[in-house]
Amino acid sequence: QLTGLGEQQLSGTSPRSINTTDPIQRSQSHFIAETEKPKGISAVAVLWTFGKCLGALLPVYLAGYYRVSTSLLVFGMMIYTGWKHAREAKETRLKSAIKLLDNEQEYTSTRVSKIKRDLPAWVNFPDVEKVEWLNKVLQQVWPFVGQYLEKLLVETIAPSIRASSSHLQTLSFTKVDMGDKVTTLRVVGIKAHTENDKGQVLLDLYISYVGNVEINVEVKRYFCKAGVKGIQLHGMMRVILEPLIGDVPIVGAVSMFFIRRPKLDINWTGLTNLLDIPGLNVMSDSMIMDAIASFLVLPNRLVVPLVPGLHVAQLRSPLPRGVVRIHLLEAQKLAAKDNYVKGVMAGLSDPYAILRVGPQTFTSKHIDNTDAPKWGEMYEVIVHEVPGQELEVEVYDKDPDKDDFLGRYILCLNASSQWFTLKDTDSGRVHFRLEWLSLLPSTDQLEQVLKRNESITNKNADLPSSAILVIYLDKAEALPMKKGNKEPNPMVQLSVKDVTRESKTCYTTINPEFEEAFTFFIHDPRNQDIDIQVKDADRVQTLGNLTIPLSRLLSNSNLSLDQWFQLENSGSASRIYLNAILRVNGTKTYFLSFCFSFFPISPKVLWLDEERIPSDVSSSLSQQLPQQTSSHPSFATEGLLRIHLLAGQNLVPKDNLMGGMVKGKSDPYVKISIGGETFTSEVIKGNLNPTWNEMYEVRNCKIVSGQEMQVELYDKDMDKDDFLGSVACFPHTKGWYTLKDVKSGRVHLILEWVPAVSNTARLEQVLQLQSLQTFKNKAVPAAALLFVHIDRAHSLSLKKSGKEPKAGAELVLGETAHKTKVSPQWNESFYFVVHDPKHQMLVVKVRYLSTSPMGSLVVPVKNLLAEPQLVQDQWFHLDGASPESQILLRAELKILASKMTDLIGAGTLPCAASGCGSGNGQVKLSLSYASQERKLIVIVHACRGLLSQHKDGVDSYVSLMLLPDKSKATKKKTGVKKRDLNPEFNERFEYDLSKDEIRFRRLSVSVKNNSSSFRSRDVIGQVQLELAEVDLVSGVTEW
Repeated sequence: QLTGLGEQQLSGTSPRSINTTDPIQRSQSHFIAETEKPKGISAVAVLWTFGKCLGALLPVYLAGYYRVSTSLLVFGMMIYTGWKHAREAKETRLKSAIKLLDNEQEYTSTRVSKIKRDLPAWVNFPDVEKVEWLNKVLQQVWPFVGQYLEKLLVETIAPSIRASSSHLQTLSFTKVDMGDKVTTLRVVGIKAHTENDKGQVLLDLYISYVGNVEINVEVKRYFCKAGVKGIQLHGMMRVILEPLIGDVPIVGAVSMFFIRRPKLDINWTGLTNLLDIPGLNVMSDSMIMDAIASFLVLPNRLVVPLVPGLHVAQLRSPLPRGVVRIHLLEAQKLAAKDNYVKGVMAGLSDPYAILRVGPQTFTSKHIDNTDAPKWGEMYEVIVHEVPGQELEVEVYDKDPDKDDFLGRYILCLNASSQWFTLKDTDSGRVHFRLEWLSLLPSTDQLEQVLKRNESITNKNADLPSSAILVIYLDKAEALPMKKGNKEPNPMVQLSVKDVTRESKTCYTTINPEFEEAFTFFIHDPRNQDIDIQVKDADRVQTLGNLTIPLSRLLSNSNLSLDQWFQLENSGSASRIYLNAILRVNGTKTYFLSFCFSFFPISPKVLWLDEERIPSDVSSSLSQQLPQQTSSHPSFATEGLLRIHLLAGQNLVPKDNLMGGMVKGKSDPYVKISIGGETFTSEVIKGNLNPTWNEMYEVRNCKIVSGQEMQVELYDKDMDKDDFLGSVACFPHTKGWYTLKDVKSGRVHLILEWVPAVSNTARLEQVLQLQSLQTFKNKAVPAAALLFVHIDRAHSLSLKKSGKEPKAGAELVLGETAHKTKVSPQWNESFYFVVHDPKHQMLVVKVRYLSTSPMGSLVVPVKNLLAEPQLVQDQWFHLDGASPESQILLRAELKILASKMTDLIGAGTLPCAASGCGSGNGQVKLSLSYASQERKLIVIVHACRGLLSQHKDGVDSYVSLMLLPDKSKATKKKTGVKKRDLNPEFNERFEYDLSKDEIRFRRLSVSVKNNSSSFRSRDVIGQVQLELAEVDLVSGVTEW
């Protein structure tokens, strides 16, 4: 019945330590000795032995030749001898363990006496069961686990390491072998806890892993080779299957972790052989163990979700079960480790204590020259799992070089105030008092707890906590870009008083998902705040910040906030989602036992993503509050006036040279005034026939019926601008307008009323028109108008006096912001120009007296596109406020249906209206490729809408060039068409090019003016086509 007991042999006893007095052993040894035959003498072996002797003497000869100090040589030999001894001992232990695992039955009978003293967990404890069936499953699965780990190291971990540093770009795993023994990983025993929550399955697995693992790493850049050959790992792993659901696969997720640090032993190879030197080997193993503890020892867990929609952060870090307050009082009869006069006079010790609960470690102050120190210190630890967690105490003597060990003790925490005798030492005991603090979801006992904490004395100056705060950091949205318009690498810093925690870094994204949890001890929740800083990975650039007073959690019935929060000093739509939970440290219990689960455990709730609005709140709202806004009948009935300023002709010259003897030109610009708004165009230097091609928009509610638009032209001068004429025109007209009050000059304008309609079918056409139109003033035509009526707020957080606050709202969309009056009932309307309905968001911020934030709301404009009439008129819950806080708001989207959209499909879009790419016209081309002749064929059909500097037209031609070589062989041009703004050419050109060469070529098409003088510009417009992006096989014909 004792099969599988080879695991406890992993303590390292070599096969040579087996008692050879056993008759079977003696007979086996005698048989082996008889079967061995003496080997003959080989000349090669003699020469090899002689060479090794010379190699061993060479360092001695070199040391004498270069006069190296004898002490240095002896010191090096000591280090080598120590390393060699440690390495051989480790290899012996590893070989012994593997050999015992290979043939357990043979060695079990020879070591019964030791087995009785060191039985596995399933023999010591009747509730720990033996699971040989599971080990058989592992035997079948292990080769495939090794394949997965090999693939993970080579394809995932190695590239990430190479990308992390320029020094490691040549790193590679030259060999990955997870072991050829199917029995390397065994589950010695398993214990199922049936006394816990019925919504979970809790298992303790006693794991023993002895692997002949071989992993070799090479960094070619530095000629560095290192690796691992052999790993031993033993410990108890807890596995929790939760939540249990009524559907396949029954279990929602699997959580795994070590309650206590497992035992680890690693055999290094290559350059890392240095880590096997005595002293360094302990340090290296502890560093590796710290890395393992950082993600697999409580409170850290490995969570594998099996169904979508779970709150992974709450599974990875569930609410703690309670808080243990540890009072380290004193110690007595500690061993004396300090001696004087080379040991002639015996001294005492300078003791201090190290306390560990899982990964939480505390170190006391050291007391000089005493064997009965009185510390009087207090520590608080968070308990995540019961049963299982233990308190480990180690006492040391403080010395300048190496601290001496004075004893240790591991508690199951089952006494209130008790003396514990230290182990692994001759004498000594330590005195503890332990308190269990339950966690309460209410503030009923908060005042009592705060008064009780005032009476607690603590020599280590750490104030006792009155509550704990758990923050589940979920995700953020719409963070601002870095400098240079680059995506940031966001991370979050959460601070409460002097304690700061940092989240992981999410690379190159403005919508990071963190899914992490953080725990803080709170001394007085009435006066403390949560400070949240969202930063780039360099910790320099701040992407946003937020401050949440803990008093807001105290005002909620369940002491929690689970919602979106608007970020300050960030983008207009930047926000962060987190769940902050406060729990008060309630009644203290002195008689603790982590070996029994009598703790007051509050039921855990794991939910899928869904709305959680109380029905009583919604029903009361429907009875007492209006369900829709009462906006004015004229709300959302306006449209837009779009003004296109195209060009001017024959303007009056105002700049004279040489005292007026030489007539110059002018530097014209335009001022347009309508509806109380004024627009000023760009100044065109030295031109009497300027081309502006600029666009302006005015909402037509600002325009009184029959109101004229005033257009004035001026010549820009250093002192006073000269008048070039003016004209008054009415909306919904277009053409050339003759300037008044001057001798000559005219201006080209297009004025268009653009109605707003509730028709999403027009949106794609509007966006297509938007992409075709470009203007020199970089104006982007609006695609829609968003009308917002904000009615009132309800259930905002009350002031300290209990009265309703006077609040104001700020509405932001893009660069436009509007503010309401300060009142709980606003009843105000605003409008916003929307350029991109699919990505822009409306942000509403509610503030107390326009200063202190009280909540916010984000309404993506794309949500309105899914509504039948593009309207949302309802109560919206505020983020960052109490669950009852709401605002009544109507948001209505109207699409701007320009008549220009009807001309796109017909191909008759006027050049003046469309902007023509650069605003100077369009050219019609046909492009194709003849595979057999290996020729690129270009046909220039016509041009349209060319802008002329003269009223008689322009003498135009088209010039073609293949880039990037700009050679004469690739330059071709059409004939000249005189005095024609819409010339037709219909000329064909061919280029001898291979298919491979076409991919790297661009076709430059320039429309030029043949009648231009040396002082004027000959290029009317230009366009470049990437031939790799054109379907030349099928052929294309486009403007």
